[in-house]
Amino acid sequence: MDAARRVRSAAAERAGYLRRAARGAGSERDEVLLVAKTVVAAMTAWVLARYLLPPAVSTFAPFTALVALQATVYRSVRDCLQYVGAVSAGATLAATLAAVVGIHGWTFGLLTLIALCVGRIRRFGHQGVQVAIVAFFAFSSGQGQIGYIGDLVASVGIGALCGLAAHFVLAPARHTNHRQQAVTDLYGTIARRLDDLADTLEASDPDRDHLRQWRRDWRSLSAECERIRHSIEIEIENGRMNPRRTISGAGEALPRAREAITVAERSMDHLRSMTRTLDYALESGELWNLPGTFRPRFSAVLRAVATAMEEIGRASPTDRDVVVPQIDEVAAELDRVQQQERSAPDASPDVHALQGTLITDAGRLLVDLRSGRESLART
Repeated sequence: MDAARRVRSAAAERAGYLRRAARGAGSERDEVLLVAKTVVAAMTAWVLARYLLPPAVSTFAPFTALVALQATVYRSVRDCLQYVGAVSAGATLAATLAAVVGIHGWTFGLLTLIALCVGRIRRFGHQGVQVAIVAFFAFSSGQGQIGYIGDLVASVGIGALCGLAAHFVLAPARHTNHRQQAVTDLYGTIARRLDDLADTLEASDPDRDHLRQWRRDWRSLSAECERIRHSIEIEIENGRMNPRRTISGAGEALPRAREAITVAERSMDHLRSMTRTLDYALESGELWNLPGTFRPRFSAVLRAVATAMEEIGRASPTDRDVVVPQIDEVAAELDRVQQQERSAPDASPDVHALQGTLITDAGRLLVDLRSGRESLART
């Protein structure tokens, strides 16, 4: 029963994946199209190689087509050139040793040693191991003969042309707007969490379970930042050599989105600390000892920070003349809250420590937002 349930679950998940791919643009559709292009390119390369070349080398054509079809055009061209170079080096080594010293056991060992050393050349990248693999084929199956090696290189050339042709006929889609929207959504989520913290600070009966949930949410948002950053890096690479027309300003939009993720990550460190402080204060009961004027004024600071973060996270470049004064006004209000906290000598040391921790986290958050906004402006 468990096995059948897992099979049904896997089938339902796969069906949902295909529905999302058919519904609209996104990573699912990109992956489905890449698989389809790979199948067509590999099949075409194999048929051409079988028709034009001896069967002994025809397998290299579809394999090269697989190498030549990566997630982006730039990566495909890079990996393809590295693979063709590694194949040529391995075939040349095999032909040279076979012609000079013949086919022997010790010659094969020497070939292996040289191929492994050549494969470590940085220009071959992660295709360096192919130098030794192709050298083995050319030395053992082809006996180092020039005719076999020529057919092998031709088969690799057919696969490379089929793979790259498939990419240029149907190039990977551009997702600049999607990456910008992901950043905007992330900042919107952070802003809502700030509003929630403000509500908790003002509530007469705050829910500690919510605070604990938000502490877990900060960890998941940190992972989401990593995922968005990775997708932005892929999209920046996707813009290189891609024949598809890109949106206006994509060259600035993606680096700005990447910088915005850095700002968000730094901000979440302070928000995570603030949430932890409120959780401990609620558990110990110190939250109720805070002065009546502190909680609403500090909540107002948090809400103003949330508004500024939403502005920074907008997909379009934010007007610096709007955001920087907002942050300055919030910083000024936070200074007033801090001065008020210092002028309350009747508060206990624990209350002073709690207020000081919250104010320090908020101050560091504002400093990072201000410097982050300057970085975004330069980007």
